[in-house]
Amino acid sequence: MDKPAIYWLEKSVENVKEQTAVPQEPAEFSLKAIILPLLAIIVGMIMVILDSTVVNVAIPNLVQYFETDLKTIQWTVTGYTLALSAVIPLAGWLTDRFGAKRVFLFTIAMFTLGSVLCSIAQSPEQLIIYRIIQGLGGGMVAPIGMAMVFRLAPPERRGSIMGMLGIPMLLAPALGPVLSGWFIESLSWHWIFLINLPIGIAAFILCIKFLPDTDRGRTPALDLLGMILAPIAFSMLAYGVSEGGTSWTSATTLTGVIVGGVALILFIIVELRHQNPLLELRVFKSSDFSRGIILAWVSQVALFGAMILIPLYLQQIKGYTALETGLILLPQALASGVGMPLGGRLFDKIGARPLAFVGLGIISGALFILSSITAETGLGLIITALVMMGLGMGLSMMPLNTHVLNAAPRKLVGRVTPLTAAAQQVVVSFAVAGLTGFLTSRIADNTTSTEPTAIVHGLVAGFNDTFFLAACIALFGCLLSLILRKPKPMPEEELQNGDKPDPAMMMGH
Repeated sequence: MDKPAIYWLEKSVENVKEQTAVPQEPAEFSLKAIILPLLAIIVGMIMVILDSTVVNVAIPNLVQYFETDLKTIQWTVTGYTLALSAVIPLAGWLTDRFGAKRVFLFTIAMFTLGSVLCSIAQSPEQLIIYRIIQGLGGGMVAPIGMAMVFRLAPPERRGSIMGMLGIPMLLAPALGPVLSGWFIESLSWHWIFLINLPIGIAAFILCIKFLPDTDRGRTPALDLLGMILAPIAFSMLAYGVSEGGTSWTSATTLTGVIVGGVALILFIIVELRHQNPLLELRVFKSSDFSRGIILAWVSQVALFGAMILIPLYLQQIKGYTALETGLILLPQALASGVGMPLGGRLFDKIGARPLAFVGLGIISGALFILSSITAETGLGLIITALVMMGLGMGLSMMPLNTHVLNAAPRKLVGRVTPLTAAAQQVVVSFAVAGLTGFLTSRIADNTTSTEPTAIVHGLVAGFNDTFFLAACIALFGCLLSLILRKPKPMPEEELQNGDKPDPAMMMGH
């Protein structure tokens, strides 16, 4: 699941401040007053959160069903994450322009439509296009929903109310793969998307009936050129990275890298010159921010890139079913749920550097274990590595993201969350495209004949090489964490009105 997208910027809270009715007197607040609006938002959000975790388990089945290869099917994940990155920064502007309730309803409808289209896809190309439609809708559901809940709850109750949202956020990564496996094994892969139809209809009806009416706010200038250049840059670079797994000198690789690189340079120039940029790149002037976010990117490449490989290994080499794969992945999600609150408490006492060092060290150790697995490796060792990955992620991710927010210049802090949320989706798309491309290439290089034993050997060697690459990336991140330093505290008066992040909002980031 995509966690930074759930943590919403304070600017979005301002966007709905005048749009959402809240009790005037904190003493008169009653949970019953917001339980139905809260339920409406949760139903819509959990549909999107679950969807971000179900496809990984289904990839081997999709490859087989469509009679295609992994490099093609991985674009169902890459295209989805790139679509998320494209719309996350637009949520604030659209909320200003059309109102939070209207935009939330539209995104629920669009995500549900994309899910239905995915369930009837007849080719890999159709599935990729429909997943992009899903992503364009799903990218705004969580941030807008979180901002609306944030305003519905009075300040003294925000922690407990936002904590209610934390339950489905923690459960979704655990339940998503299991539900996906059950649908695939008992019914078919179509149901991992089709199940969103009744949930989406229920969410739409609940939102129409119970969400407070919203008004339009003042609309800032829209960065149209940035909107055009960003998808071109990131999608072409992802394509180049994917092709680079086979050959970095091929025409397709060079085309993707060159076109994407030029578009990225133009995008950076436009963003630095625009008064209201799509992504606030001026924040990189802070060395503490730059160190923190680069380290976060490195860890995301290793972690999320490897997470798409594990279901492939379990099903292709170990021969587990989709449901068994989902159950085997369950301890990783549970370990992450244990590590997150622990990391949050320790962050307040010791800061991000030791937690990032330990967390990434645990992740790199787990990936080094996975780089030596064979077809005969016992399930106990695999689960041990998965628990280590989950614990390492829980210990390091939240402290790193919080460190990045703390390191941002105070006058720009309200613009940091859309940047980090969108950037994570781009980095995940690069990781998936790059590591699956590398895996495909290494399997081909290590498969010497069409004999069954040679094919198995090629598969095992390909996975070992790819996990080893991910382990090296994680180890590099572990060493890179040593350059982190505690951001210098800024005077409170330097904060712009409404820029200070509320601690309750940290839980989803």
